[in-house]
Amino acid sequence: MDNLTRRDLLRMAAAAAALPALPCAAAAQTTAGPGSTLRFFPGFKSARVKTSGAEINLVHAGSGPPLLLIHGAPQTHVSMRLLAADLVKDYTVIAPDLRGYGESGKPPDGENHANYSKRAMALDQVEVMKSFGFDKFAVVGHDRGGRVAHRLALDHPDQVTRLCVLDIIPTYYLYTHVTIDFIQAYFHWFNNVRAAPAPENDLLKQYEAQKARVTNEIQLEYLRTSSLPENIHGMCEDYRAGASIDLKHDEADLSKKIACPLLTLWGLKSPMGRIYDVLAIWKERGISVTGKGVAAGHNVQEDAPAEVLAELRPFLRA
Repeated sequence: MDNLTRRDLLRMAAAAAALPALPCAAAAQTTAGPGSTLRFFPGFKSARVKTSGAEINLVHAGSGPPLLLIHGAPQTHVSMRLLAADLVKDYTVIAPDLRGYGESGKPPDGENHANYSKRAMALDQVEVMKSFGFDKFAVVGHDRGGRVAHRLALDHPDQVTRLCVLDIIPTYYLYTHVTIDFIQAYFHWFNNVRAAPAPENDLLKQYEAQKARVTNEIQLEYLRTSSLPENIHGMCEDYRAGASIDLKHDEADLSKKIACPLLTLWGLKSPMGRIYDVLAIWKERGISVTGKGVAAGHNVQEDAPAEVLAELRPFLRA
């Protein structure tokens, strides 16, 4: 998480000045309620789309090829604001909140956490893009959003034209290669999968304490939704699904490769970059894989947006 600096505001204002209209905005119901995040997305519109499994909150703008930006945990679509401000000049940008996060719906858990599986979350995104008239689109996913994007490319290969994942390696690899380094760096992967409500109660106390001392606007915006009990439970269900039903889906698809071009970018200062050979691991999962580390921590799209865009833009144009 970083501050909404003067540089951020100038960058977004410049992008908004030449912002084209989204041609298919009528496909989603435009809203701008009390929790609107449009102040972080000049020129964008807010909308909600009812999918077969949830109601998805999002922002959208632009014209040209469709591009889906998916956030990670415990954040929201706001974490994609800096990429969106630049990419909207050439793409139709759609940035949703995953189910269970932000202002999106929180469906019941389902058997074996099925309603928070990456398969269910990926289907949401297909249906969101379809509501805007897009059958094929590129995807950028960070953190948990990258895991949804990975499943999206496996389950819907005809829809995903290009895939970029930010600072992750496949979930199945992580859980089948557990080391002390992984446990120490990603303790929350083990904490959040405990039975409810133990992790939910712990996280509620943690977030309430953060709200009392945090002053920067972006972190306060994340905490506005992430500290809600229903959002905390939704996030924990996401992690529980990752350690159960998602592993079954992943195991069944180990022989299946990501068919579209795949770009992986990771933070050289993040545990992912320090512990793993990220590019080599992804090359085992895709047919055409490129990538590199950037000078950033885990939130690469916020820490180093210019560096991410320098790699992402030519990849999307290729």
